Amino acid sequence: MSAQKKNWTLEECVTYAVDNNLTIEQYELDLDNALIDRSDAIGDMLPNFNVNGRISGNSGLVLDQSRNQQVTGTITTASGGFGSSVTLFDGLRNIHRLNRAKLNALANQYRLDDLKEDIMLAVANAYLQILSNKESLKVFRVQYAETLKDLERSKELVAAGVVPQGDLLEIEATLANQEQQIVNGENMVLISRINLAQLLQITDYENFDISKEEFDIPPSNILDNTPKSIFEKALTFRNDIKFSLSNVELALKDLQIAKGAVYPTVGAFINYGTQYSSEFRNPSTGERIPFGDQLYLTDGISYGLQVNIPVFNGFSTRNGVQRAKINVERFRLQHKQNELDLETNINQAYVDVTSFAKAYEAAEKTLEARRLAYEYSKDRFDVGLMNSFDYSQAQSRVDNAEAELIRTKYDYIFRLKVLEFYFGLPITLD
Repeated sequence: MSAQKKNWTLEECVTYAVDNNLTIEQYELDLDNALIDRSDAIGDMLPNFNVNGRISGNSGLVLDQSRNQQVTGTITTASGGFGSSVTLFDGLRNIHRLNRAKLNALANQYRLDDLKEDIMLAVANAYLQILSNKESLKVFRVQYAETLKDLERSKELVAAGVVPQGDLLEIEATLANQEQQIVNGENMVLISRINLAQLLQITDYENFDISKEEFDIPPSNILDNTPKSIFEKALTFRNDIKFSLSNVELALKDLQIAKGAVYPTVGAFINYGTQYSSEFRNPSTGERIPFGDQLYLTDGISYGLQVNIPVFNGFSTRNGVQRAKINVERFRLQHKQNELDLETNINQAYVDVTSFAKAYEAAEKTLEARRLAYEYSKDRFDVGLMNSFDYSQAQSRVDNAEAELIRTKYDYIFRLKVLEFYFGLPITLD
């Protein structure tokens, strides 16, 4: 069977990466576990109900529990019952545990969404890297075709005695160097394809490729916004900020739970039980009492309230409260640090976009100038007014300018997409 080659769009890559990433699957398991914790917290607030039963046989000198006497013989005894208990008050710790479980489930959802966003950026960067390498490879091949034409013209000029044989050798050396560039470019395309495939958990590298061959700089008005306005908007939807804020709220719930340990615990219980003994007899007649009658005669109910008052427990309660307070401050500081990091990243992304935009404009102007200089050098070389070394240098400067233009172009596109991502815009190449 032969595998079918598929060309992937960026949107397909992002969707597939999110659906198949192993770390995301692990985070989803953490989220499922948090939902189970919430169910546990709800169950702790409900009354429990348990049924018990026991049957045993004893031989020799045994205790007849029905008469509370030591007798000699073989006795079969059975007992059973059921009971229920409920916590009426425990310093509101059960309520705080339930609220904490809900917050923990929400925090795990934020952490999962934040990971998905990081993967989206990584996939977009890898996708653009393939585009950059493919466009560079295309330029290398065009340059190689032009050098082949120069080689044919040089042969004619050498045959006519216009240029020396050494110029022809210089052109052949340039052609060999461009062949090496093409090989390196093909390797870079392959490596970048493999990198993206690995992000998608795809192992069939040979049949994996992207749908686009090149991409122009998309129109964007993101720079119409100030870094401060982008930051303020990012604070409202960024999942990493929501996750750090939820950690602060979780720490506050832990503090409330720790404080609840200093209060008394009040609970209620009710139990029902009965028993049977093979030696249980009617004291008047000495006859054994039937099984059903025994269960009726020996049953009973117990009920009541139970209070536990913490008096001294080796400072563990007080120390638990102090540790919870420290955790609250720790997560508050971490939340502030995350906000500062986000503001720094947005400002850096904003500067990167503006600087790479200027770098791209400068690279365009440089390439245009290098091409004009190359055309002038080509005209001089064709009539024998320039040697092949100077001509090759002019061509090399054009090659370098084209490579720099492609590099700055895709660097600019990626920085632009990152800044738009901070502003809440989806990552697309449309």
